[in-house]
Amino acid sequence: MGGYSASVLDFLTSSLVTLYVVADPLLLSALFLGLTSGMSQTERREVAWRGPLIAFGILVAVGLGGATLLSLLGISLSAFRIAGGLLLLWTAWEMVFDRLGPRLQATADMAVGIDHVKNVAAFPLAIPLIAGPGAITAMILLAGRTGGQVEYGAILFGVAALVMGTIYLSFLSAERISRALGVTGRAVSTRMLGIVLAALAVQFMIDGVLTLMEELG
Repeated sequence: MGGYSASVLDFLTSSLVTLYVVADPLLLSALFLGLTSGMSQTERREVAWRGPLIAFGILVAVGLGGATLLSLLGISLSAFRIAGGLLLLWTAWEMVFDRLGPRLQATADMAVGIDHVKNVAAFPLAIPLIAGPGAITAMILLAGRTGGQVEYGAILFGVAALVMGTIYLSFLSAERISRALGVTGRAVSTRMLGIVLAALAVQFMIDGVLTLMEELG
């Protein structure tokens, strides 16, 4: 029983840390300010809840159907863990060396120019800024660790909902967060999160290699 509880706690912790780090609510709050500039407070609040809600729907769909899609494509979960770990490692590299923020900002600027802020909540806020490649990859990797157990799946989707709720609150407080942290504070926090994500990415790759060796051996 103790081992089961420890396993649940470990899964809860790794899911929480991985999704929070990949999502990076502080960076998203800064992008949110740029995307919603010129909007009224009512419009901003609507965008603030719609974006995370749409992103949550995307992540739930990925979590439920990601493994099935991989199976249909003939991709083993071990191979995806290794590939996904490499992708998350690249995201971590962008965070540590300050490449992620400018890239996401460029994506946001292009989308606003095309859509004239009509569908900001769905694109680019929900996807690809909140539910981007990193978050989608992390969700599939974490869903693969549930082993089809309902309680683990419930924990994962509960954590995803919690992260989306945090992002919503960060949007509502975006102006205060920006003033409190400043450019230096955001840069330091993003780099620290990048280091944590790099460690998690390496762990995903190690798990994939070990599982692959067991399957082959």
